[in-house]
Amino acid sequence: MTNNDIFKKLRVALMLRDDQIVEILELVDFRISKSELGAFFRDEKHPNYMECGDQVLRNFLNGLVIHLRGTKENPKNPNEVLAKHKAEIPVKEGVKNKPAFSPKPKTDLKKKPAFNSKSKKATPKVQVVEKVQFKNGKNKKS
Repeated sequence: MTNNDIFKKLRVALMLRDDQIVEILELVDFRISKSELGAFFRDEKHPNYMECGDQVLRNFLNGLVIHLRGTKENPKNPNEVLAKHKAEIPVKEGVKNKPAFSPKPKTDLKKKPAFNSKSKKATPKVQVVEKVQFKNGKNKKS
C-alpha cells in the first residue's frame, strides 16, 4: 500500500475536502497548493499523477493530530471536530431526503402457530437401519 493509498483512504474516511487538507498541513507549517494535492489523489496512470512522499504524509498525520485533538494549551474533543465536518458537507439538490424508518404495526396477518417440539404427539422412533453383526472371517470364542 502506497502513501497515496493511505492519504486517499484517510481523506475519504474523515470526509475531508482539499481546502481542509491544506489547512491541516498549514497547522504544522507545511505549505502545499490544491493542485499539488490533487496530483496525489489522481489515478496512477494519469499523466499528472504525483507520488506522495513520506514527508507530506508525515506532516499531514501530525497536522491531523493537532486538528482533531488540539494542542496542550487548547485541547479539543475529536468527536466534536468530526461532527462539525459532517455538518459542513452540503446536501445535493437533486437528492431527496429519505424519511426516517418507522415500522408499521402488522394487524392483518394471520397468526402462525409457533414451532414447539413438545406440542406434537410423541411418535415412536422407527429404526431405519437394522443391527448387523459383521464377521470378518474370524471365529471369536467367548
